[in-house]
Amino acid sequence: MVSETTGAAARDVVRSAPVVMLGRGGLVAYGVVHLLVAALAVQVALGDRERVDKKGALQTIAEQWPGVALLWVITVGLSALVVWQLAEAVWGHRGTPVGNRVLRTAVNLAEAALFGVLAWSAASIAASAGAPSKQPSFATVVFGLPGGPFLVGLAGVGLVVGGGYAVYRGITHAFLRELDLAGAGLNRSQLVTRIGQIGWAALGVAYGIPGVLLVVGAVRFDPAQPTGLDAGLQAVAGQPYGPVVLVVLALGLVAFGVHCFFDARYRKA
Repeated sequence: MVSETTGAAARDVVRSAPVVMLGRGGLVAYGVVHLLVAALAVQVALGDRERVDKKGALQTIAEQWPGVALLWVITVGLSALVVWQLAEAVWGHRGTPVGNRVLRTAVNLAEAALFGVLAWSAASIAASAGAPSKQPSFATVVFGLPGGPFLVGLAGVGLVVGGGYAVYRGITHAFLRELDLAGAGLNRSQLVTRIGQIGWAALGVAYGIPGVLLVVGAVRFDPAQPTGLDAGLQAVAGQPYGPVVLVVLALGLVAFGVHCFFDARYRKA
């Protein structure tokens, strides 16, 4: 009885209006980051070699005034979004079939981890007042561990699978399960659906590119293999019609950024 009471109290806290409001703010911040990634991708398509991964987008925010303060706001919003997703994983899918519950819980946990990493990156950049990080890359660190190439390849496969699932979510409209469009009207609902389809598909491709590079680095046993989203998009830019493909992908990421704004507005609390 005590544990049930404690659990109910915890559920009420994480679903309280302040936490939900901060979580919606985190979704807006997530959308802003993807709009910046899209803008940097266009720069790569035009020949600029700027970093275009999410940390690069956050670094771009830090370079503007008052960027550091905005990064702390983003950190708080994304942290609340982590709490929100964890709460959904624990309490949000009761009464659904076991298979669907496992899948949706896994999605909640994956999104919580993603938002947590991004929140950590935002906080780290804000704490350093926007100074460029000198930390080694993920692949370099993991290659130094026992079984490093296998772990790097596994991470790459995970990104590719995650990217494929993002594309699947877009194609099948699965993201609509998280939204409450009852009062949005037919036209707005159709707009949210189309933008979400395009955005999720583009996000899946964007995640899949560094996943493929991680797998390539693991197969070659090469810790110096570029593995980030920035390296992936620069590799795409070097291919025939690569700049055109990058511009199309950037438009898709813009759609995902806009979808995040709709997500913040219509996400089920």
